[in-house]
Amino acid sequence: MTVRVRGLDVALGGRPVLKGVSADVPAGSWTAVIGPNGAGKSTLLRAVLGLVPSHGEIEVAGEDLGALKPRQRARLVAYAPQSPNLPAGMTVFDYTLLGRSPYIPHLGRESARDRDITAEVLDRLDLTGFASRFLDHLSGGERQRVVLARALAQQTPVLLLDEPTTALDIGHQQQVMELVDRLRLSDELTVVTTIHDLTLAAQYADELVLISGGRVAAAGEPARVLTRSAVEEHFDARVHVTPGPGGRPILSLERP
Repeated sequence: MTVRVRGLDVALGGRPVLKGVSADVPAGSWTAVIGPNGAGKSTLLRAVLGLVPSHGEIEVAGEDLGALKPRQRARLVAYAPQSPNLPAGMTVFDYTLLGRSPYIPHLGRESARDRDITAEVLDRLDLTGFASRFLDHLSGGERQRVVLARALAQQTPVLLLDEPTTALDIGHQQQVMELVDRLRLSDELTVVTTIHDLTLAAQYADELVLISGGRVAAAGEPARVLTRSAVEEHFDARVHVTPGPGGRPILSLERP
């Protein structure tokens, strides 16, 4: 489903964080939101979810998210936060089952279907063997997959991932990104991620949105957005930009 943002303003603690942000995410695509620290990348995802107050238009497949109740919104958009709360003593299965909350009646219990969907998601992510393991007994890569599993259990057409590769080594980064891409293609998901690693973003995303100073500084295909001049201006970094597979840019630091 298409995600459409128009004129989005967000202020936190009286400080403007996002100013007039507009973006279009085509259905079934992967868009990566990039930008320097403090640019407002995570705030953008949280605004789409209604987790922070905002002004502007946010639509998914023509539905005004601001007019929807939280449970209705949670059936359209799922979210995997950068620093999730992983309760000690909770099992992987029970944590993933929380993704079914939008479908469970108030004061009700999960159904057999909810448990079946949870088991299926764990199987798809090769986590069946971890179902009874406690969350605080997982490695970093395993935790990332479990957080993704909870989001997938919501069975939404739009998936928002905030820094899904944070604190992972290069091997686990690749595994997570490949997994997200396979799920996007097989389930026809629309994926929006924030990500610090610019080369990684360019290798997987169809389009990039560069946010700097709370505004959209550039948007489009990776090769159009990640230019040497743009990186120098918005990240204060000197880099070499070379075309990689499919013309996608690869960045390397330029030493004096």
